[in-house]
Order: sequence, then C-alpha cells, then structure tokens
Amino acid sequence: MVNLTLYEAMGGEAGIRRLVEVFYPIVVADPDLGPHFPADIRPVQEKQFMFLTQFFGGPALYTEEYGHPMMRARHMHIPLTLKLSQAWLRCMSQALAETGMDPELSRIVMERLSAPAHHFINTPE
Repeated sequence: MVNLTLYEAMGGEAGIRRLVEVFYPIVVADPDLGPHFPADIRPVQEKQFMFLTQFFGGPALYTEEYGHPMMRARHMHIPLTLKLSQAWLRCMSQALAETGMDPELSRIVMERLSAPAHHFINTPE
C-alpha cells in the first residue's frame, strides 16, 4: 500500500461502491440497525458512497454535494448507543470480508472507521 490512499488501495470508485452495496443489505438485516433505516435505502447508500470516497482519500464528493460532513451533527436525531456503534462496525467488518478485501487492508479500514463510529454515540445504553 506504499504511496496509495486508502481509497486507491480499496479499489477506488468501484471498490467503495462494491463495499457500500454489500454493506447495506447486512445493515438492513441487522435487528438493531435495520429499524433505523428507510425502506428505500438507495439515497442512504449514495450518501455513504460519497462520504466513504472522501473519507478514504478520494474526491470530495460528499462535501461538493452537501457541504462539510459534520457527521456527528447529522446523526444527532438518532439515539446512537455503544451497542449500535458496535453493530455498525460489525456489519462493516462483515461487508469487508464478503468483498474479499485483503485482511490487513480490512484491519486498517476498520481501525480508521472505529473512532468516528464511537464519536457518533450520543445516548447512554
């Protein structure tokens, strides 16, 4: 992964798109997370694609469309607990495995996502 952004190492646009497409069916099926998402998941998937593209070092798609991400503020209307944060991370880990991503790269991706996932917690258990 020398001199590559995570975005590039993950396969660029196609890699991020594939991850999001695998991730959301897992999320929707999760008994803890699924109820928090709309029936039409496509707009959520597109925002996630745009955000992860930017988050991992690709083009600033999310900021260009919606302004500064301010993800914690954008999620404040949802009571996010440690349990939900862990469920989200578990679903992402499963999606990374299902896409066949290299385990070391998956570990780095999960490490990078862990801090924001825990930062979003806004409600005690």
